[in-house]
Amino acid sequence: MQDDTIESTYGSRHVKSESDERTVNNSLRHQYRVLSEQEKADMVEVKDAGLVLLRVLDKFGPSREISLAITKTEEAVMWGVKHITR
Repeated sequence: MQDDTIESTYGSRHVKSESDERTVNNSLRHQYRVLSEQEKADMVEVKDAGLVLLRVLDKFGPSREISLAITKTEEAVMWGVKHITR
């Protein structure tokens, strides 16, 4: 089995979001369903697309508009992932 955990520089344990072990670091949601390989790939694709946009927005420097665009991008990714993982 592939190790789906990542040790951070500060010693805390992180779990890849597409891992079946993603429940170990979430104290609020007590049950997750196991995602299919396609759902995992879809989730990664949504997150990667959001990251691309965040990197583009970051090039423009700070402003109120950029802050809103970043927040809305993060929200769009959250809702996309929520749909996939429901």
